[in-house]
Amino acid sequence: MKHTQAIDKSALLQKANELIAEHKDFFPGLSATDVEQKGDVLVFCGDYFLDEQGLPGSKSTVVFNVFKFLATELSPLYHLQE
Repeated sequence: MKHTQAIDKSALLQKANELIAEHKDFFPGLSATDVEQKGDVLVFCGDYFLDEQGLPGSKSTVVFNVFKFLATELSPLYHLQE
């Protein structure tokens, strides 16, 4: 790991959801419910708002972009505690 701060999953998800709530593309129901460490990158997960056929809906691209924003903002700062 680079010089990042160790953080537990619940504290990181709280920070992530605070950032989501402030994001310009926020909509009610958008939240990060899980996070995984993949190398140096934090990967956030949550409801992708798929349609009845399991395909991306109109909100899916927004969710993907917000989770990507979280990864780029938080990965340089934190890593998950072992």
